[in-house]
Amino acid sequence: MLEFFKEMSSLEQTYWLIAIAGSAVFLVIFLLTFIGGGDTDMEADADNFEADDGGVGFQFFTFKGLVGFFTIFGWTGVTCIDNGLSTTTTLITSTIAGLVMMILTSLLFFWMHKLAESGTLQVKNAIGVICEVYLPIGANRSKMGKVQIKVQGSLRELEAITDENEDLKTGAMVKVTEIVSAEILLVQKLTQ
Repeated sequence: MLEFFKEMSSLEQTYWLIAIAGSAVFLVIFLLTFIGGGDTDMEADADNFEADDGGVGFQFFTFKGLVGFFTIFGWTGVTCIDNGLSTTTTLITSTIAGLVMMILTSLLFFWMHKLAESGTLQVKNAIGVICEVYLPIGANRSKMGKVQIKVQGSLRELEAITDENEDLKTGAMVKVTEIVSAEILLVQKLTQ
């Protein structure tokens, strides 16, 4: 193996070293991802690029993107040299291939982050939902109670008040009309 390496030009040796190192790091990341340990550094990357709307912006320079760049850059360079292409053509081709891989990696993680659900309750999604009184609610906002409500696919218990002239007893069906503050709902009794 050492003789094989010594017979190469310095450019070919450089490409082989980059290809082998990039592949080794890629393999480690790949294995860590499947056993659950590969996301610690990547979460930090995502946190640094959060947009105002809570989403993650497009991230071009990430660790995984750079690993993808160097892995493809190295193997493309090795392939170009083996096919007898000139040094300039090899450098240009391998750089373009590495950049394409980096862009594809960045796009992949961007789209995956967009698909992920945060699970954070968006209280505004409760407006108009029919729910059941869980703890009695006092008339004319005199006593806060609770309702059981299905919001964003899960059943939750949220605090509620009402402007009705009579107390709303446990089991009464109500409709959310407004969000008063934070997670306090304004409800009205459903007429039958």
